Amino acid sequence: MHLPNRRTRFRTTSLTGAFMAFILSLSLWAPAVHAETAAAPVSEKGQTKALTNESASAFLDTFFDSPEAKAQYVGASVVVVKDGKVLAEKGYGYADQEDKTPVDPKSTAFRVASVSKTFTAAAVMQLVEQGKVDLQADFQTYVKGLEFDNPFDKPVTVENLLTHTTGFEIRDPQQEDIHADFNKTVTMEEYAQQHMPPVVREPGSAYMYDNFSFLLLGMIVENVSGEPFETYMQQHIFKPLGMDNSSFVLSDKFKDQLATGYDALHNPLDLYTLSPTPMPQGGMLSTAEDIGDFMIAFLNDGVKDNERILKESTVKSMEQYRSSIHPVLPDTTYGFEAAFQLPGAGSSPEIITKAGDLVGFSSYLFLIPEQNTGVFLTYNQAGALRNLFYPAFIQTFFPQYAEPVEFNEFTPQSTDELQRFAGLYADLRLSTIVSSLKGGTELGQLSISDAFLGQRPLIQVDENLFKDGLTGQFTAFKENADGTIYMKEPYLNPLGYEKKGQQPQGFRDVRPESPYAEAIYGLQSLGHYENDASEAFQPKSAVTRAEFIEDVLKMSGLKPSKTTPPADTDWANHAAAGYIQLGYESGMITGADSKQFKPDQVITRQEAMVMIWRSLQLQYPNELFQDVKLAGHSDKWAVPAIQMMVKLGIHGPEVKVLEDGSVDVLAHKPLIRQEEAAIMYQLFTQPTDKIVSELMAQQPQPETSNVDEAVEEQPSSANTETP
Repeated sequence: MHLPNRRTRFRTTSLTGAFMAFILSLSLWAPAVHAETAAAPVSEKGQTKALTNESASAFLDTFFDSPEAKAQYVGASVVVVKDGKVLAEKGYGYADQEDKTPVDPKSTAFRVASVSKTFTAAAVMQLVEQGKVDLQADFQTYVKGLEFDNPFDKPVTVENLLTHTTGFEIRDPQQEDIHADFNKTVTMEEYAQQHMPPVVREPGSAYMYDNFSFLLLGMIVENVSGEPFETYMQQHIFKPLGMDNSSFVLSDKFKDQLATGYDALHNPLDLYTLSPTPMPQGGMLSTAEDIGDFMIAFLNDGVKDNERILKESTVKSMEQYRSSIHPVLPDTTYGFEAAFQLPGAGSSPEIITKAGDLVGFSSYLFLIPEQNTGVFLTYNQAGALRNLFYPAFIQTFFPQYAEPVEFNEFTPQSTDELQRFAGLYADLRLSTIVSSLKGGTELGQLSISDAFLGQRPLIQVDENLFKDGLTGQFTAFKENADGTIYMKEPYLNPLGYEKKGQQPQGFRDVRPESPYAEAIYGLQSLGHYENDASEAFQPKSAVTRAEFIEDVLKMSGLKPSKTTPPADTDWANHAAAGYIQLGYESGMITGADSKQFKPDQVITRQEAMVMIWRSLQLQYPNELFQDVKLAGHSDKWAVPAIQMMVKLGIHGPEVKVLEDGSVDVLAHKPLIRQEEAAIMYQLFTQPTDKIVSELMAQQPQPETSNVDEAVEEQPSSANTETP
């Protein structure tokens, strides 16, 4: 196997560590997927610029040289096209920081991640043009042999796959799908058979960003065309457009061309590969120049240099939004999704976009067909650069798409009428994104609270549409015929809906007036506990170590590890072995004796806090919590964890503040079920991001020079990720 030296030397951050940090950030307690739209100023307000070669180039140079942008990338590549021509095509920073290899937009390849879906969709639409695929047909017409449950009387159609409305249970990449075994090959069919999800919502009823659906679309391309997926893409998409530096296969050529990925601290990551091979939903490698060629063809009704890849009618159909929770909040087209919602402006239906993230890489493609304009940005650090870039570009060149939305006169509903929206909502894709909705005190008002922004008002501006009193963005609701209520809350996750939890029935041994009832009933509403009032919860039963790690990871939406534990460990044959193993792999469980976990031993309160702290400290610095004064006896190794939990409010009502301001967490007492429920509930609902932001703002700032002070006056960058 040929692996060039530049790509095989040891990297600072290991693949496993980076992947687990990425997965934990998406799926555990603080999934940072919100889309902050603040950006470094590029032009004065009201001064719209014509988009030309000169203005595009000047904009890019100014933006990428700003301190806000520089914090968000190591290397970046960008192309701007308009009226069939490239206006600007530039690279910034390094493809490899250690070697000081500059980014070349013509030859430096990036993992474009989910931007791959746009190309997979284009391939499917070619087959639709040829009459070989029917968008309204059951996808199983073209993909045979997959067994899965669908309790509804509606099939999952090809169109459902394209628009992320399948109703499938979430199936995102797992740890074993991102690996360094370059000899390993898992076919699309093998992968689909191993991971095929059941249908858990009526197909077409809700929007949830769905990676697995695009794997199935890739299989449709392969099965219907009779060509291997990669061969089809090369022959029918890439080659006609001259996209010579694009592929879904990490060949030796691309190992040389691929930019090094970096983590949020700009530490380089090991080279990795993906399963299945190829990966239609996210495995594409490409350059800014190649994506520019595709954008020119798409904006020119499917033609570039006399080479047609799509009919004009097909292009128009791919530009059209197919679902929306409200007209100002569209969801998806065939292969694209709505743009970032700018404060007060909704998501412009005139703009179609595609975002993508993989470990160490992020991308953003956006097209404005009526302006015949397209932009593609890709960079070798997963994060928020695009969240800064997009609004800055729009506000500079096309501010009409950022203008406030105007509504017809509307009579807000009463507090009683809006009460139907009250309750807990969980994101369909990331179940740890939880919003709490309560009735407001005024006409047409609700109150929303979450772990990121805390509590703020929602003010009704239209039927089922509200404006967030803090962010200025819109939140909308959808009520299905069966009584199910969905919400699209764009700050937390613009790529899907949150579903209102069921009415909790309670437990026969949990009184409504119990100080733990809110937590227990809340978790019951979200589906984490059986919703049966005849059942006993046993609130004062002690929790074992195995029960705790399983509960934490299962409620975070993670699946048990598929790695078989070593036979000489004391959890090898335990019922919770998969979760215990995942706890070790993720770093939540450590210890001097790696063979003895003592799974059936009762867990102490300080041990439980330390396990959670080991994941939270990936995001929150311990220094912020050191002023917490503890009472009682806590072991030294547990003190940083306890201080963090106290400061963030992640504990139950049994924790008391004493007269001298110290806090006793009863560190050595066994954790009981009602206390565990309180911890879990606070992890979902406590505004931890807001608390940390306030703590950081209180930290003394170092003295700076005048130059540094000028830099500090610029708006801060968004510390966010979008899946």
